[in-house]
Amino acid sequence: MTATTAPSPPEHTRRRPGVVRHKGSIWGLLAWICGLVFFLPFAWMLLTSLHSESAAATNPPSIGAGLTLQGYRDFFGADTGVSPWPPLINSLTASVASTLLVLALAIPAAYALSIKPVRKWTDVMFFFLSTKMLPAVAGLLPVYLIAQYAGMLDSIWLLVILYTSMNLPIAVWMMRSFLAEVPKEILEAASIDGAGLLTTLYRIVAPVAAPGIAATALISFIFSWNELLFARVLTGVVAGTAPVFLTGFVTSQGLFLAKVCAAAVCVSLPVLIAGFAAQDKLVQGLSLGAVK
Repeated sequence: MTATTAPSPPEHTRRRPGVVRHKGSIWGLLAWICGLVFFLPFAWMLLTSLHSESAAATNPPSIGAGLTLQGYRDFFGADTGVSPWPPLINSLTASVASTLLVLALAIPAAYALSIKPVRKWTDVMFFFLSTKMLPAVAGLLPVYLIAQYAGMLDSIWLLVILYTSMNLPIAVWMMRSFLAEVPKEILEAASIDGAGLLTTLYRIVAPVAAPGIAATALISFIFSWNELLFARVLTGVVAGTAPVFLTGFVTSQGLFLAKVCAAAVCVSLPVLIAGFAAQDKLVQGLSLGAVK
């Protein structure tokens, strides 16, 4: 018997290595261009913060002007004595505490809506989404009156409660999509071994859904860190956050660009550091879900 060979594919359907590498180079170049476009505003802000006020105020701005750290000295109160550390600590406290509360509430809720689905879970998901349809400014007055009645104005814990309620619907939606991809066989094996709900969540679901948890935590942290409206109205001297502190640089004397840019760079650093530290988990969580 003679061995038969499979027919070779047509010439136009063959993938040439050079063509594949060429397409990969094009997509890589486009990715670098997009990255540079998004990074350019921050780079311009960083460069402006290192200029003097006279050089930063020129139109167009002077790129080759001399560099100075006077803007950062003004931000840290070297000349004025106004320290930015209390607002930064307030923002960090409110953001971290609210993010931990969001995860503690969103993971069990998403578990119930995906792995152990409750009845009419689609209605529950729509209810979570409907809470984001009301503009934040529409609920500002009722929240202010409730906080005033409860004696919680200018309290950092009021911001923690508000940020938790604001970020929880988004976190539940994100975590449900991640937990829905957890293999059911792993959960069935854990149930056979006698694992309870807390053990299942901590030892099985959390490691598998780690990219999704990291992405959800980072987004909740960013939203809490950048929130200005409620922090501006509901806080004062004690619980003012970093965005509120930034508004103090806009004075009746005018807008000092170098000082404002230096303050914006310092306030943006925690978010940038958190993003770089969790970038691998963030990319996996936002692109692939919990598991492949």
